[in-house]
Amino acid sequence: MISANEYFDSNVKSLGYTTATGNSTLGVMNPGEYEFGTSKHETMRVIEGEMTVKLPGNSEWVTYKAGEAYEIDANKKFQVKVSTQTSYLCQYK
Repeated sequence: MISANEYFDSNVKSLGYTTATGNSTLGVMNPGEYEFGTSKHETMRVIEGEMTVKLPGNSEWVTYKAGEAYEIDANKKFQVKVSTQTSYLCQYK
């Protein structure tokens, strides 16, 4: 089954789905600044555009471009900035 998700006044939208390897969302973020929380370990892959991210426990922002990925542990919060529409694949385990 495919689920539709909207966050931050519809500035972040995604489609959720499940495969044999786990749950995933495929989404798009409009330009802006966002704070997300995790309930499971996540691997976030940038498909198009770029994300500038401040991961838990880090004081510095790091930019991830198309083709790059980063990971976030379960039950953590992290911050994201995007300057252009950016697409991503988030996998949960």
